Formats: sequence, C-alpha cells, structure tokens
Amino acid sequence: MSTTAQPKASSESSTAQGSPVRQLTVFLQNRVGALMSLVKLLGDHQVAVLGLSLQDNTELALVRLIVSAPDDAHLLFIEKGIAHSMIPVTVIELKETETSLPQALSALLGAEINVSFSYPLLIRPGQNPVLVLHLDAPEFGAEVLGKAGFKVLKQEDLSR
Repeated sequence: MSTTAQPKASSESSTAQGSPVRQLTVFLQNRVGALMSLVKLLGDHQVAVLGLSLQDNTELALVRLIVSAPDDAHLLFIEKGIAHSMIPVTVIELKETETSLPQALSALLGAEINVSFSYPLLIRPGQNPVLVLHLDAPEFGAEVLGKAGFKVLKQEDLSR
C-alpha cells in the first residue's frame, strides 16, 4: 500500500519506523578556524557531529552536517545567528561487498531518482559503511533502496 506524500512542516514527520535523517547546511565565512569553532560550539552543547561534507570557495564555505540532535542544533544556530538550512536526506548502510555502492546506484537509476550529492558518515552503527544521499525524491528513494536490500537509517538510529 502506497501513500501520497503530503506537504510537511520544516521538520519531516515521523513514521512508525522513525524520523528521516535531517542534514543541516551551514554557510561559514572562509577563514581559518571557522569549522573548528562550529564543531566546538556543537560539542559544547552536547550535539555530536556524525558526518560532514565541506565545500569552500574564496569567500564562503558550505558545510553539510549530520548531527546527533538536529533540532537542538537548529535552535542553537538560530540563537547564535548562524545562517543555515535543514533538509531531509537518505542514509543507507552499505553491505560489506565492493558491489554494494554500484547496486545502490543501480536501484536509484532504475527508479529514475537523481543523486544531488553524497558523503560518508564518520560513524558506522552496524559497522558497515554508511552513506548520506541527497535525492530528488527522498521518500521514494528510501523505499526503492529498502526494497533493494539496503538498510535505510532513521534519525533514531543515529541519535543518542
């Protein structure tokens, strides 16, 4: 049985299986120590950085973060005036084989789902590699990957 996607508030709704993983994207001045200051701020507020991707140019750095408590981080960033956004992402645990990544990408291709960007997590809940995927259809992509045999992680799998 399939359900139709309904518009959601800024944080994705929870399901019986758990809440989607949410990524925070932070825009930092491209200066020495800016990333360290951001990570320290989160740590000082008991928010662990579980994964990150960094892209920088001459003036700004784009930092994509998966954290243990995205709502706490979101409120902290608002309080501190840190420009950011929050979006749902699909996080999968890859199988131990070297064919796991091609299988995941093949499943997405077969469903005509685009991957905008991807990066690994720093943690491995099941001790297998864990991959963050930003998909143009995250709920459908998670369903496709689950049917292809991949474990799709929820925020509760990553949070303390």
